[in-house]
Amino acid sequence: MTLQFSREHDDRLYMDLALRLGRRGAGQTAENPAVGCVLVAETSSGPEIVGRGWTQPGGRPHAERVALAEAGDRANGATAYVTLEPCSHFGKTSPCAKALIEAGISRVVCAHPDPDERVAGRGFAMLREAGIDVEEGLLQSVARHDLAGFLSRTTKGRPWMQAKMALSPDGMIGSRDKGNLPITGPQAKSRTYGLRARADAILVGVDTVLIDDPSLTVRSPGLEPFSPTRVVLDSRGRISMDAHLVKTAKQTPVWIITTGQIAADKALELERMGCQILLVDELDGHANLTEAATIMGAMGINKAFCEPGALLSKALLKAGLIDEFYLYQGNQPVGEGGVEALNGQAEQTLLDHGFVQQTTEYLGADLLRHYLNPTSLEELAAPANSNN
Repeated sequence: MTLQFSREHDDRLYMDLALRLGRRGAGQTAENPAVGCVLVAETSSGPEIVGRGWTQPGGRPHAERVALAEAGDRANGATAYVTLEPCSHFGKTSPCAKALIEAGISRVVCAHPDPDERVAGRGFAMLREAGIDVEEGLLQSVARHDLAGFLSRTTKGRPWMQAKMALSPDGMIGSRDKGNLPITGPQAKSRTYGLRARADAILVGVDTVLIDDPSLTVRSPGLEPFSPTRVVLDSRGRISMDAHLVKTAKQTPVWIITTGQIAADKALELERMGCQILLVDELDGHANLTEAATIMGAMGINKAFCEPGALLSKALLKAGLIDEFYLYQGNQPVGEGGVEALNGQAEQTLLDHGFVQQTTEYLGADLLRHYLNPTSLEELAAPANSNN
């Protein structure tokens, strides 16, 4: 028996594919959103995918143009499934809405509106004025999470902030006596590399650099080219010139967010080594975290993956700057001399800050819990525009 699916069912399948395609560009599209697009044409044998695309590294070409290039003449009369409202403004290229119109697209199904003031409904308006049927909001909640970095930077002026922390069963982040003490195993580390690769920046405090001397790159096979910008919060310029980050700043970018307390000669030497110095005001003896987040947004960072220590995690939570939290739990207690984090009660601390647990999974002998602050996503919801 042949099953006949409704158009609504088919629309969801194609939009789901567009969303999955869009995720391929995560962390690689600079200040642009990682969008996916699928073009579907009606043929004598039924619907057929004639074009697929996602935003390319550096942010261009856009997903729609990649899909249109693949489809060629077969785009005429097709339906376009796109995860974000097609752009309507002229930048380095002409608007994607115009490209869809010129290709003869007959229908556009879109997941999420674009809050960028240069678009904000104008893309939909251009399509409708050209006689194209436009449907909005399909799988919008999924698209909102996928595009959270771009939406956060566009509407709130700061990146979407993910945080990762690994704790022992007795609630410790490390040991005062044992230096860089691994809490989790290789599978957890591999997952962290994957999360890093999908971010535009990795954020740490200078204490992490002084204690661990990390590289903060992506070292999973095949993902090495996707290491994001490395950002260090260092209010007084304490980072060592011998730090691995400093010595590799010309290979993988390093930004140091500091204050006027940094010595001028130290700042010049760091810049000579390839680091970029970004100044913010001081607050309570530290770099102002809200300003730090804002300057990262201004520099085009959509999504930041923070790997904080005990003090920085507490400060970021207090400032309301963490939107998602990945909490690993290893299987070996640290015991005496351990460094406590998240008040020694990680789950309760996150719940107290409005987080809701999303998933739980085992990575070898370690446990990973993923938390999301639903208020953070709700704040990204675009208001109804007046251009429809």
